[in-house]
Amino acid sequence: MLLLLIMIMMMAAGGAAAGGPEVHSLRGIWRLGNGNGSLSLRGEVPGCVHTALLRRGLIQDPYNRFNDVLYRWISLDNWTYSRTFKTPFDVRKWQKVNLVFEGVDTVAHILLNNVTLGRTNNMFNRYSFDITSMIKEVNFIQVHFISAISYAAEQSRCHKAYSVPPACPPPVQKGECHANFIRKEQCSFSWDWGPSFPTQGIWKDVRIEAYNHYHLIYFSLTPFFGKAQQWSLEIESIFNVASSKPIAGLATVNIPKLQTEQTYSVKLQPGEGSIVLLINISKNSTVETWWPNGHGKQIGYNVTTTFIMEGGYQIEKISKAYFRTVELVQEPIPGSPGLSFYFKINGQPVFLKGSNWIPADSFQDRVTYDTLWLLLKSAADANMNALRIWGGGIYEQDDFYDICDELGIMIWQDFMFACALYPTNQDYLESVRAEVSHQVRRLKSHPSVVLWSGNNENEAAIASNWFSIPHADREVYIKDYVMLYVKNIREIVLAEDKSRPFVVSSPTNGLESIKEGWLSENPYDTHYGDTHFYDYSSDCWNWSVYPRTRFASEYGFQSWPSFSTLEKVSSAVDWSYTSNFSLHRQHHENGNDQMLQQIGYHFKLPLTTDPIKKFKDTIYLTQVMQAQCVKTETEFYRSSRSEIIKGEGHTMGALYWQLNDIWQAPSWSSLEYGGKWKLLHYFAQNFFSPLLPVAYEDNGVLYIYGISDFHTDHKLTLKVIVNSWSSLEPVCTLAKDGVTVKAQSAFSIYKESINALLERCRNCTRKSCVVSFYLVGEDGLQSPMNHHFLSSLKDAVGLEKTQLSHSSVPCLLTPFTAFPLYAGLLCVCVYILMHTHKFSLSFTFQYVNRTAKFLVSRVAEWEPMCSHMWLSDCSLAL
Repeated sequence: MLLLLIMIMMMAAGGAAAGGPEVHSLRGIWRLGNGNGSLSLRGEVPGCVHTALLRRGLIQDPYNRFNDVLYRWISLDNWTYSRTFKTPFDVRKWQKVNLVFEGVDTVAHILLNNVTLGRTNNMFNRYSFDITSMIKEVNFIQVHFISAISYAAEQSRCHKAYSVPPACPPPVQKGECHANFIRKEQCSFSWDWGPSFPTQGIWKDVRIEAYNHYHLIYFSLTPFFGKAQQWSLEIESIFNVASSKPIAGLATVNIPKLQTEQTYSVKLQPGEGSIVLLINISKNSTVETWWPNGHGKQIGYNVTTTFIMEGGYQIEKISKAYFRTVELVQEPIPGSPGLSFYFKINGQPVFLKGSNWIPADSFQDRVTYDTLWLLLKSAADANMNALRIWGGGIYEQDDFYDICDELGIMIWQDFMFACALYPTNQDYLESVRAEVSHQVRRLKSHPSVVLWSGNNENEAAIASNWFSIPHADREVYIKDYVMLYVKNIREIVLAEDKSRPFVVSSPTNGLESIKEGWLSENPYDTHYGDTHFYDYSSDCWNWSVYPRTRFASEYGFQSWPSFSTLEKVSSAVDWSYTSNFSLHRQHHENGNDQMLQQIGYHFKLPLTTDPIKKFKDTIYLTQVMQAQCVKTETEFYRSSRSEIIKGEGHTMGALYWQLNDIWQAPSWSSLEYGGKWKLLHYFAQNFFSPLLPVAYEDNGVLYIYGISDFHTDHKLTLKVIVNSWSSLEPVCTLAKDGVTVKAQSAFSIYKESINALLERCRNCTRKSCVVSFYLVGEDGLQSPMNHHFLSSLKDAVGLEKTQLSHSSVPCLLTPFTAFPLYAGLLCVCVYILMHTHKFSLSFTFQYVNRTAKFLVSRVAEWEPMCSHMWLSDCSLAL
């Protein structure tokens, strides 16, 4: 060993041979042309055809008005990216030279110096081509794309044995057909909240890599906490090995803050070689763990891993290790049939609070780090600790997961299969296997990723027979389902990553689905796994319509984005709820009518004869309706955390649909395209609060539950205030002292009949009064104030038109600055929504002594502004 070490050290000191690989980026400006040569322009890489055309002024904003349909020709054409580049190094010095594409969207024929390198057909794969023998001093590269629409249709035609539904999306989506026959962002062919833009382009990094001996291509850090109560860190490194013989050497791992340095003898085999190191952390070292948002800090440790191999070539990899365990607990529950379904992080049960993530734009080159930070920080600021990356979009860029690591946002990671059946021919499966292996290797170092999930709703699609498959043919599709998700995806995931749980689908019955042959009879069974639940016809204020499920991973209601957001992509003729534009933007069947129906249950529809004001008022009411509906449902799930009622309960997750928007249109989101908060997001900040009182009414009795995510018990005072709609002065105030809200639980802390409460608070009826309540402790701990309406607001007696007076606002000269705005309340206000027309701001709200304090805290599209600018741009929707 000593002799080997001396030899390697001598080789490493020998000069140029110790240098790393040469990497030459091919990012930048390429030439871009269409199929018949009528268009030739500059195109950015990374990028896509649509954004290249937009930047050159050849098309308008694709999101403007009806352009999603008018620009369909772009996706139907076949485009070519090409460029000339000089080789910046002496090729003769290197054993291997590769051309590497981190992402090609999607179907392309790639040539270098008029020699075919290969073909691509999977947007989610990494492609590497050996160009050692063909690279020259000056080179010409071409990437010939085939229309994704045409390719998908051809693949469907070639699959002659049996159909693989669905063939096409519903007409209301104005989309393209056969998305399930191409490994591409499924929603790019349209969805019920998004447009159809099947893009073409080199959407990720492309580069030349030249190396000798070996080259590192994947590197991952995986923590484990053993039965001996000791942490270990598994470091897996995967190399391309140019040598025809095994290469020996040493690997050294250094973690300074944990006083850990270990050296290992290692050996690489020719081809794709791997080195797996297991570093045991001393029990004498205090390891601080990574925790989800609201449960602790997000601590990471710098790790330096150095490889010195025969030939003197040294690689040093500096990375960050996070120590975190995750378990998905599925076990019997006393007093209930079925199994639990909840996550333990570092041994602690954690209620997952959050939403579902969709792609932030149809054109990924427009999604910057700042875009992701704004959206994800908004999630964290709303007390979310989890997001589900939905399976019809993309595996997100590295920045996304880095930000989630930093903010403590757990990720439920779907694989990219959604709401469809999929082929299982050999070529398709080979492409999927490469995709899954690549994505798991890329993402498994992130502590934020806590679960792999095989698909979105495909178990339910077969079990509920969405596609009207004859019973005699059912076994064919079940066999395909098991082949794709179990025998391929699941087996690869378990082989690549033993540190996280895997579920085959969402929703699923988990272990029960496995017991039933991987596909349960009813994947929506509330006694197992997770559920998706949507009900647009029942009164959403009625908590009893919601399932007392183990885990609610999808639920929600639609609303329209603010007028200022729509105004950017529309014209005056479009500003009506029944305009062609409004109908065109709504991709969910009967969605606009469903929103009006929900509004009508509790609010009066706008009666103004001014069409634009009526449109604005209706938009506002859809946001009020959505916020109150999702609040009611979320609070029901949170209050069901600790109890079993009629065999149901122990709910341990609430992820509403959906967090963000892909364009400016009605959807289920709480954040508009561009990052502006809808009223729902402000509500989420409260209904996801770590300490929350929640009220519901059952048979005339008011129950208030105390909900806590804290890890310790708290002794608090519950304050109940009954207000008249016609006065700012409380009718009466009740205080219940010595209320113990137990750690990580939800239990009833107050019970009283409504009639008795109204008798105590004289001069009140159901229509004239409202109940407010909050929890407060001697140590300053206080919950948000919550409310329980005793009647529909359209029947409320005494509500007046809102009147506020506001203070001046200071100059806001730097981004992400907070400043207060005080508004005096001159009467009772319900659903205050402050928004701006030009500036994308968001606010937190407090009410003290008849004064509403708005803390302006976030700026999406930054530019300096002062009070006179801001106040002239500001309005209050009430």
